[in-house]
Amino acid sequence: MKAFVITLDGNTVSEAGAAECIRSSHAVGNDFVVQSFRAIRPENAWDNLAKEGLKWSYPWNTPKIDLATGLHLSPYKTADKRKRVGCFMSHYNLWKMALEEPILVLEHDAVFTNKLDYDTMLPTNHGVIGINDPRGATRKSHVFHTLICESRWPIQPIPQIDNMEVPQGLAGNSAYIIKPFAAKKIIQRVKEIGAWPNDALLCYQIFGIAFLGVTKKYYTKVQGLPSTTTL
Repeated sequence: MKAFVITLDGNTVSEAGAAECIRSSHAVGNDFVVQSFRAIRPENAWDNLAKEGLKWSYPWNTPKIDLATGLHLSPYKTADKRKRVGCFMSHYNLWKMALEEPILVLEHDAVFTNKLDYDTMLPTNHGVIGINDPRGATRKSHVFHTLICESRWPIQPIPQIDNMEVPQGLAGNSAYIIKPFAAKKIIQRVKEIGAWPNDALLCYQIFGIAFLGVTKKYYTKVQGLPSTTTL
């Protein structure tokens, strides 16, 4: 399996986090090499979005109901819009790579805690599979964690932790496997509804309950690094 950790060149937090991610993968004995993947820099974010023929449609300041999906969208804390767009475009570029084969997408704050048993995940019907410990990685993280632990399945649809109107997806996007059919579907949906923050876009309300899966055994956790997106 090919694996990529999104790294913002010249940013000491991102580069150090990515280096630790790569080191930890080797330490747990993964049989693949995590490669550094150059993130879209803030100053190039809007141009990259435009080159793909995409428009940003998620609200920046005021909550709204999205007419295309019926979802209630709340703005993310964002000091520099370019950073948020750059983060999205970095994932988007990796989704394009996943059109050919399944890949593992990692953000620089991910660190491996267990060897990844990806061979057991690829045959499942889930298009995107989160492998990250939710604790400290998402809102209502302990509820997310409890619901996962209560399930008897090694891989399961994402837990539902909120009402239907709120986008619910993975426990952040720090570590997930994405398959070709899922990449194709996500890219097509972005072209239809516009670009959103990844955490909101990859939700079961848009793609269906079985589209997104999570593992009961956690293979990564977040390092707790300062954000390079919100600040």
